[in-house]
Order: sequence, then structure tokens, then C-alpha cells
Amino acid sequence: MTHRAPSALLCAALQAAERDWHVFPLRPRDKRPALHGETSCPATGDCTSGHRKWEQRATTDPDRIRKAWSTGAFNVGLATGPSGLVVVDLDPVKAKDPKGTPDGVTSLQALCERAGQTVPATYRTRTASGGHHLYFTAPPGARLGNSAGKLGTHIDTRAHGGYVLAPGSTLPHGTYDVVDPTEPVPLPEWLHILLTPRQASRGLMVASVPVRASRYAAAALKAETAAVAEAGEGSRNWTLIRAARALGRFIPSGDLDRSVVEEALKSAGLAAGLRENECRKAVVSALNWSVANNFGRPA
Repeated sequence: MTHRAPSALLCAALQAAERDWHVFPLRPRDKRPALHGETSCPATGDCTSGHRKWEQRATTDPDRIRKAWSTGAFNVGLATGPSGLVVVDLDPVKAKDPKGTPDGVTSLQALCERAGQTVPATYRTRTASGGHHLYFTAPPGARLGNSAGKLGTHIDTRAHGGYVLAPGSTLPHGTYDVVDPTEPVPLPEWLHILLTPRQASRGLMVASVPVRASRYAAAALKAETAAVAEAGEGSRNWTLIRAARALGRFIPSGDLDRSVVEEALKSAGLAAGLRENECRKAVVSALNWSVANNFGRPA
């Protein structure tokens, strides 16, 4: 595969900026930023008053873009947060995945079917690996972050704190191309709800900590139940089992009461979207295993 000419990549950066999408240079044929890091910051230019990271330095200024891309064939990084975008990243199946693992496109279709929705028609690119990026405008006033697997297997999202490679960028194994030029539509409300961090679980963690629990046990209960409540589809069951096994070791020592642990984990599992019978069976089984394997041991 030939290298993409600097002029073509400059054009791609300028086209993104015309949409008010903030861009910054990535290393040629690579995904990594081509900007200096904090340890090597010269404290000049943009960084005169302190080091500025790639998200802060992303720009729509055509003069700055021309200057940046005049020195090399840099790929185009698109800072999703400053651009007011939420990008849903649908990855292909990887070689290490177990047989039968769905790709991101299949997972999104299944998610939409369960929600009674259709797959949104919006601006879409094909990635160098054969996956897809779906571009949405971020909800007004919302500050969504990035996610990995929260919506389903091989589905990630990029918003504040994240970036994607803009169309026109090239990697050794392929290019990023537009496959649907439809203008980005607003992020559907049902997807916004699924991506919004659940705040209720944090209140639950505080209320469920018994008075006699050691500081370490109390912290573990809060951390493990929060992890379960925030787990994405595809990782919820294992996160619940792992949390129960971790917390079960505090039961024989008397640091945590089993009924408190069971109730906290069940509530966290429900908050993550699991069914009550799933939560109950998984928690009871994992706690039984943990208690049996930790009986008589100090927590």
C-alpha cells in the first residue's frame, strides 16, 4: 500500500475542520499523537502557560492546520469531545476471540432489536481494520466519556477524552473511508441513557456498608459493587461473580455480613441490567465458593 500524500491528508484535516470538528496530527500511518508529551514539553507556543494535551490542542483553525500538516504526512486525529461528537466504534472479530464471538455490527443490531429500535442512519466510516465508526452529535449539556464494551461485545464509544481517526487517514493495513455521508444525527435518547453513568449505585454502596466492617472491607464492598453496577453488557455476569468471590472472603472473618453482601451485589447487578434470578444464582454460587475456600483464613 502506498503512503497517502501530505496534500491528501491536509485536505482531509481541512474538510473535518470545515464541519467544526477539532483535529490534531497523528504519526504517519499510525494511531498515536504526533505531539510532544508532558515530560518533553518545551513550554512554548500553545504550552507557554502549561502543558496542553492533544484534546486541548485540537483545532479548527485552517492556518494552524496547514502549518501542522506542512511538515509531514500526518494522519488526522479527530477529538470527539471538543467536536461535540459521540462516535460508536464497531470493531471486527479479532483472531484471539472465541469461536462464535459477534463483531460490533452484529452486537449493535442485537442491541437495537432488544430495545425495539432500528440501527440509526448517520455519518459512518469504515475503519482500516474493517470495522465501522458511527458519528452522532452529543446531547446538549451532556458530557459523556469513553466506554469499552458497555453497549455490547466489540462496541466502544468515544466522546470527551477520546479521539478517532478521521476519514482519509491510513494505517499499514488499510484506510479510513466514508461509507455513509449522511450528516451526523443526534445521539438517540435510548443510547444516551445506556451510556450515562448510573449514579444510584453510589448511594447504594454507602448505605450498605455495615458499621462493624473494617475500613478495608468497607472500601472493598463499595468498589466491587460499583464495578458491578457500571459493568457493560458482555462483562456483567463475570464482573458480578468476580466481585462476589472477592467479597466472600470477608464473611468468615466477620468483617461483612453475608446478607448485606448478597443484597448489595444483587442491587448492583440489577442496576447493571441483569435479571433478578441471574443475580441471585450467581451471587449465591460465587459466595459459597469463596466462603468454602477462605474459611479460617484472615481477610
